[in-house]
Amino acid sequence: MVSLTRFLEKKLRLRVHPVKSKVAALSQCRFLGFMFRRKKIVWSEKSEAQFKRRVKELTGRRWGVSMEYRLEKLSEYLRGWMAYFALSEYYRPVPELDEWIRRRVRMCYWKQWRRCRKRVRELLKRGVSERQAVLTALSRKSYWHLSRTMATQWGMNDAWLESQGLVPVRTLWIAYHYPVANQAGQRDASR
Repeated sequence: MVSLTRFLEKKLRLRVHPVKSKVAALSQCRFLGFMFRRKKIVWSEKSEAQFKRRVKELTGRRWGVSMEYRLEKLSEYLRGWMAYFALSEYYRPVPELDEWIRRRVRMCYWKQWRRCRKRVRELLKRGVSERQAVLTALSRKSYWHLSRTMATQWGMNDAWLESQGLVPVRTLWIAYHYPVANQAGQRDASR
């Protein structure tokens, strides 16, 4: 550390903060929310924990706002977070985060629908069988548990959630890492 500090301060004329600086293996270093894992840049566990905490705030059941406003704020946050953290080359946690966020949003819808008849009506509107809709609506299990049932996942599928305004993290990550392929896909869709 002493020789590195001397080199950085004398040759490069940079100040080294003694508390914030350390000499360590690359896998143990975290910088601006990122770290290195097997020659890849990934977001740190702390950054992911902060991300999940903020998403929980935005999808909290007690936040008394409309779903349009909630999804707008959530999409703003997801776009901003991915604009910074899309630099991560590690794809593995992205689908898991997407699934977790969709489940949180389904839970909010389920809580907002409140009454059993409203829940049955909404599920039937989205193509769920009457038996499944009634059984799920009558269940006394928690909102979180019911947000993962077959009826809620079928009725509030990924395409429907996107049409409501939810932006998938996977789409944002792919748009950053494969911009040419993403533009070609948009051109094909517009034809």
